[in-house]
Amino acid sequence: MSRRSLLVRLGCAAALMIVLALALGGAGLTLIFDRQMERRAAAELDVHAKMLAAQIRVEASGAVFVDAPLADPRFEQPYSGLYWQVDAPGGRQARSRSLWDAVLPVAPGPAGLPARTGWIGGPEHSRLLAVQRTVLLEDVGPETAVHIAVAIDSADLQAERLSFLGLLVPSLLALGAVLIVAMAGFIQLALRPFRALRGELGQIHAGRRRQLSRDVPDEVQPVVDDLNRLIAFQDAAVERARTQAGDLAHGLKTPLAVLAAMAREARGQGRDKLAADIEEQVRTMGRHVDRALARARAGMAAALGTHAADVALVARKTIRALRTLPGADSLRWKEDIQEGLRFAGDEGDLTELLGNLLDNGRKWAAAEVRLTVRTATPGMLEIVIEDDGPGLPEDEAVRIERGRRWDETRPGTGFGLAIARDLAEAYRGAIAFSRSPHLGGLKVTMTLPRARSGAAGAGATSAA
Repeated sequence: MSRRSLLVRLGCAAALMIVLALALGGAGLTLIFDRQMERRAAAELDVHAKMLAAQIRVEASGAVFVDAPLADPRFEQPYSGLYWQVDAPGGRQARSRSLWDAVLPVAPGPAGLPARTGWIGGPEHSRLLAVQRTVLLEDVGPETAVHIAVAIDSADLQAERLSFLGLLVPSLLALGAVLIVAMAGFIQLALRPFRALRGELGQIHAGRRRQLSRDVPDEVQPVVDDLNRLIAFQDAAVERARTQAGDLAHGLKTPLAVLAAMAREARGQGRDKLAADIEEQVRTMGRHVDRALARARAGMAAALGTHAADVALVARKTIRALRTLPGADSLRWKEDIQEGLRFAGDEGDLTELLGNLLDNGRKWAAAEVRLTVRTATPGMLEIVIEDDGPGLPEDEAVRIERGRRWDETRPGTGFGLAIARDLAEAYRGAIAFSRSPHLGGLKVTMTLPRARSGAAGAGATSAA
């Protein structure tokens, strides 16, 4: 799919925004979890500190004792990650067995203040979250200020964080996949009016309708209205041009008829040379008028794509008509027509194209005329007409392009090919002349636009 596709652009933008939102959400949740985990750990450490304060005893000698060990067994395991330490005046200390020979770098403060929470260094270069508070004991003598510190290794907290991330990351990935799929569905739904509009435009090109449906969302309605106005304007312009072309043809017929009558009158007076010259000019003018009108009609139909013709049906109907002409029934008419092909143009223009080319083959063929119709490209069809006549010299193709006749000894020779070339080019097609490798005569290869609704079918070969 093209990167210019609206679906691709919206899909990539939506996916990027979803990934970014989930990444920011994951980072925010992790930060919240870290803060909450630290607060919970600090609360647990403060509980341990209070329990420890209830068990501390300072003797008259200044020695510090803890009457009962704390319940958590990690305080008894060396370097377990959970530690406590009590500092009394005179440098006396009491420490948990888990500290072994290490000492916590505490900073005693004045008694009566709330517990302090912060990070300190620990055994074996560890980082500890510590809760510290100073309490006053009245066991012996005057009040004694004792500093208590309870700490936990950050590695224990990191293990909980990794466990949380192990649940968070897959959850966010699953959520992202669901959101991307849902967003793709939403985009498809949002672009449905444009796909419908594209289909209707295809039907307009195929000639099956002349107006777009107005049952569209409000955001698309202005585009549809403008397109409908443009189509109506073009239809009106085409109809007006056809009317003017018809008026022009009708206006020229009368002067040409008058000139023809003058030629007959001159011939009746014995002025054969003048009559022949007038008749030749009348025929030339008539051919040029027919050619110009055919080209204009084809150009208008090709521009709007208002028609679509079944190629096989038109071809067989044209061959049946040609077989009624003198000498045509004795020829072998061979067909190799791929069924289902439709010409993106007027049926009358296709009839004129095939009629001119097949009639030219009929005039020059010795015994056989062959018609082949097949798909050239996905958007074009190819029509090949061959005969076993003398063929067309290469230099004569240039004369036909200029509208001149090929052989003046046969009526109409060459001019029909020129009109066929004009019609094909008006439909953005082409005609090429060459020698038939099978029959030895003229080979005419014509490419024409294929209607979008035309479905290629299996070729059917028959001989008449």
